[in-house]
Amino acid sequence: MNPILALIIANLIWGAASPIFKFALQNIPPFTLAFIRFFFAGITLIPFIKNFDIKLSGKEWMELILGAFFGISINITFFFWGLQRAESINAPIIASSGPVFLFFLSVLFLKEKPQLKVFFGMIIALIGVILIILSPILFDGKTFAFGELQGNLFFVLATLGAVMHPLLQKNVIAKIGSFKVTFVSFLISAVTFYPFMFIELRSWSILQLNIQGWIGILFGVFLSSALAYFLFNYGIAKIKTQEVGLFTYIDPIVAVLIAIPLLHEYPTIHFFIGSLLVFGGIFLAEGRIHWHPIHKLKIKNSSPPVILGSEATPESILDKPE
Repeated sequence: MNPILALIIANLIWGAASPIFKFALQNIPPFTLAFIRFFFAGITLIPFIKNFDIKLSGKEWMELILGAFFGISINITFFFWGLQRAESINAPIIASSGPVFLFFLSVLFLKEKPQLKVFFGMIIALIGVILIILSPILFDGKTFAFGELQGNLFFVLATLGAVMHPLLQKNVIAKIGSFKVTFVSFLISAVTFYPFMFIELRSWSILQLNIQGWIGILFGVFLSSALAYFLFNYGIAKIKTQEVGLFTYIDPIVAVLIAIPLLHEYPTIHFFIGSLLVFGGIFLAEGRIHWHPIHKLKIKNSSPPVILGSEATPESILDKPE
């Protein structure tokens, strides 16, 4: 298969994720869907793992566990909560602002001194993010604006969880490989979701599962996690890593195209303006769409990065983490 086609298909799947999961969450509770998705997605990876000998130090195990906690448990929890409150088309736009958060984190914690052009571009992108987040109360005039505002803020928290993930797991991925890290991360996240699923099952029964819930389960396990993961890793092995992030910006377009017929969500003028500010600011910062400020943290080995299937996650962070 052509690697570019593989990456396009993977991002088409990820772009469809936010409206499809929002559709599914109208039937199945969030933690139940999350547990089923990542437990069975982990099982699908077993045939791709040559051996299960995982030799890590205590510190490395902590990095692996914390990476899974932030990259999946935190990310997916706030992603699903956000979908229950806000429009699904906002999720990929806010997730695409991951480079903005990475930029300010690099300035605060890595003490990097950005060029004026980079700083100005990131400020423009940040204004775009804020515009989308606050649009329910600034422009829409809806009586339930607080719920949508809360949902958009949850998308931000989901993105921050995704930003933390590669920072924590980069060394572990280099040591044991992406498949093992993803497999263990999926199972760790499933364990964190299980107690909350158990609580949900007190008021919701699996017998209530309908076509909406099944679509979310099948899409999450086999498409968004297993197939997209395989296609991405195939593509990343064939083309330059720094070009992979370009394909991420397919996601918002696909989300809109699916959300219109499926959920009757329509982009507004401030949605378009905010999106242009986000992408335009990132483009201005580096002269191209794909950008991240902590390039020094790239994994220096031949193993492909991991993809945990976080749909509110900017997959282009650190050259496409999960």
